Amino acid sequence: MLELPESHVFSAQLNGVLAGKTIVSCTANSTPHGFAFFAGDPALYPMMLDGRLVNSVSASGGLIEFDLGELALTLGDGVTPKYFRAGEKLPAKHQLLLTFDDGASIACTIQMYGGMYAFVKSEYKNFYYLVTKEKPSPLTNTFDRAYFEALLSSNKQTLSVKAFLATEQRIPGLGNGVLQDILFYARLRPKTKVTTLSSAQKDELFTSIKTTLLKMTEQGGRDTERDVFGVPGGYKTTLSNKTWQYQCPRCGGTIVREAYLGGNVYYCAGCQE
Repeated sequence: MLELPESHVFSAQLNGVLAGKTIVSCTANSTPHGFAFFAGDPALYPMMLDGRLVNSVSASGGLIEFDLGELALTLGDGVTPKYFRAGEKLPAKHQLLLTFDDGASIACTIQMYGGMYAFVKSEYKNFYYLVTKEKPSPLTNTFDRAYFEALLSSNKQTLSVKAFLATEQRIPGLGNGVLQDILFYARLRPKTKVTTLSSAQKDELFTSIKTTLLKMTEQGGRDTERDVFGVPGGYKTTLSNKTWQYQCPRCGGTIVREAYLGGNVYYCAGCQE
């Protein structure tokens, strides 16, 4: 799934190959998907997007955002965008296909669910989009220890650390996927209550959020995801569906997999308190 590291990596890749190009053809909802979401009627997307110049592609929280002048197009966390050079065979099934004036294309497909929203910037009031603009990214200096403490204090202390970190867009782009390694390096279990955290544990959690997300981004995203060119990310996940069957690399303990708050969580029974 597209989370903060991948949104930054993928948007940089797309900006490198698409900035300054013009959309000459748009096809939306060619392969209907029950959990593919659009802003308004996807049948109107060609009228909105054909002929639009891509000024830039950037990350906004966990979103990929195409700047199209007064319009924008965002791709959300369940969307997989793939770049195809001119002449390359395009997939038969897709939920959004954009072709550009150099013959290249972007095909977007949905895994479980995902949003592909084309809209007029000045008129768009979507909460999930606006919050990515308002809240600081953990990859920036604005997301500092004081901000993190205020974020902790302003929410229910009965929340688990997973609920605090990965729900309700408290930290846009931080989802269940990146959460696993963040908590591993902070030595905390997903169900640990925020109210039980000591000052030292809060410091470790803050540090892990910053350093883990930065490392994931600098290394090209997680190895559980493929970039826009189809290449797996260079960050080797410590805890994920690729690794949980093995022993803990830190203490040799057993890795536990549990369903919790709408997704699987992984943790070491030995060294995550």
